[in-house]
Amino acid sequence: MSYTEIMLISSIKVIVVVLAVLTGCAYSTWLERKLVGHFQHRIGPNVAGPFGLLQPIADAIKLVFKEDIVPNNVERITYALAPIVVFIPALLSFAVVPFGDKVTMFGYQIDMVISDLDIGVLFVFAVTSLGVYGIVLAGWSSGSKYSLLGGVRSSAQMISYEVAYGLSIIGVLVIAGTLSMKELVAQQSSFFDWFIFRQPVGFVLYVICAIAETNRAPFDLPEAESELVAGYHTEYSSMRFAMFFIGEYANMLAVSCVATTIFLGGWQGPLLPPIIWFAIKVALFMSFYIWLRATLPRLRYDQLMNFGWKVLFPLALLNVMVTALIYRL
Repeated sequence: MSYTEIMLISSIKVIVVVLAVLTGCAYSTWLERKLVGHFQHRIGPNVAGPFGLLQPIADAIKLVFKEDIVPNNVERITYALAPIVVFIPALLSFAVVPFGDKVTMFGYQIDMVISDLDIGVLFVFAVTSLGVYGIVLAGWSSGSKYSLLGGVRSSAQMISYEVAYGLSIIGVLVIAGTLSMKELVAQQSSFFDWFIFRQPVGFVLYVICAIAETNRAPFDLPEAESELVAGYHTEYSSMRFAMFFIGEYANMLAVSCVATTIFLGGWQGPLLPPIIWFAIKVALFMSFYIWLRATLPRLRYDQLMNFGWKVLFPLALLNVMVTALIYRL
């Protein structure tokens, strides 16, 4: 293929993935409302379209036309940039996620991944860790004590759980000997080769730390509506708030995609097309995310910090040591 054809195909893949992620974020809100409604013996969205499927579109239109209210005492440049800093890293992580095997379209053989980096896993962890800067900057620039407390909580939470989060996948990397996400999927060609069976402790650690990293219940201390109004985004409205909202669900989807790729065999599966298997696994992981929110109460701040440093971190270190002893000696 010529350079022009490569650039054209890459551009099309980027557009398709961005549209798919934004659509996935929109319908993740619908899924959450439906599931939480059933968990709490409510109906959930059922008016806007069949089964309420047009509710995300109605919400998007509402947010576009809402007034953008900016308080007088904000630091305006930082205040404006913070939602973007949260939103962009969440999208970047999808650049290295393999959604399927190679496909042939219009005479071209196309990889179902935007960029197959040799250090794909490191790239994902690097860009996703940048999102906390947006939260901290939003809290600081809003000129509100509630927002500032939310931002400070988020930074402390990230520091506490980022170490165990990274260590949770080291066991997989020790076994696989690669950082390429495409190669990780290739090594899980059969069901019992999935890394969740060879690294069950690592998977549990990954799930817990990922929930904490994305500020979801029961680790949603940076927002904590009962204590901080809405935390770091208290002073945001209209599309600025929507970018925080979309960023949160994009991070959830990214975590689900990475978990699917590293632990659950990626797009591997019988009978159905690879992209369908990938979507099913991501949807199940997202449903588990929502199930936790409807089940568990929010932790106290001291409980959250103690759990991160005194339980998850030692357990993650122990898991790495045992895995290295078993597979590398």
